[in-house]
Amino acid sequence: MEANTRGTGRLPAAFLTPGSSSFLDFLSEHSPELLPGGRGLPPVQGAVEAPHGTTIVALAFSGGVVLAGDRRATMGNVIAQRDMQKVFPADEYSAVGIAGTAGLAVEMVKLFQLELEHYEKIEGAVLSLEGKANRLSTMIRGNLGMALQGLAVVPLFAGWDPDLERGRIFSYDVTGGRSEEHGFAATGSGSVFARGSLKKLYRDGMTEQQAATAVVQALYDAADDDSATGGPDLARRIYPIVTVITDEGFRQLTEAEVSEIARAVHEGRMEQPNGPQAPLL
Repeated sequence: MEANTRGTGRLPAAFLTPGSSSFLDFLSEHSPELLPGGRGLPPVQGAVEAPHGTTIVALAFSGGVVLAGDRRATMGNVIAQRDMQKVFPADEYSAVGIAGTAGLAVEMVKLFQLELEHYEKIEGAVLSLEGKANRLSTMIRGNLGMALQGLAVVPLFAGWDPDLERGRIFSYDVTGGRSEEHGFAATGSGSVFARGSLKKLYRDGMTEQQAATAVVQALYDAADDDSATGGPDLARRIYPIVTVITDEGFRQLTEAEVSEIARAVHEGRMEQPNGPQAPLL
């Protein structure tokens, strides 16, 4: 399928044949071996050891949605990487956070970014947020063979919906099953603890600053009980990745902004090690 740059200079017929606006469909038809799910693994005994990303959290606020992730990647009981990037822009108005097998997850994100860009160029319009969530679901389903061998990818997708004029959050399972989450969501090994934290901290009408603080608090709680989740590392200056998506687009908080939040959370934990207390009824 490669272009012949030394011959006539003409593109192969595959590039000139009208078809779907989906780059994923194009690749599936002409070079399926290039897709992550199209590659077979050699026979192995036992689980495949590979770096895994861990906890991703999302929280909706009055003007959009916050998507954040810790920085730790683990391989068994070993910390494989302390400063892994787990949250990426999907396009101008959406983002995806990855949990699961790190290498496959990053590759899937890059393919997803290309899928959305390809659709926009072919159709001359941006895919709806609902459509983006469905495309990601299809890609996860295509990785089911790898997931059954222990190489699962379970992302969290969030973005600004211009039709509904609010932020929305979508979670997935390893089969590509998609669910829209209302208010907040978490995925990854520390998700049980992070979700419990968000359940107590979430309020309607939160500001962007409050939402950013809440997700850092949730990641701190996850790291407190899950060894695979890394909390803010003040000594190494490694802080969670915190992103915000509003009607103005995607923005990643600077290191200085996240550092200020993380240090405030840490100082609060010196007085209250278990974090903020939710009021009783």
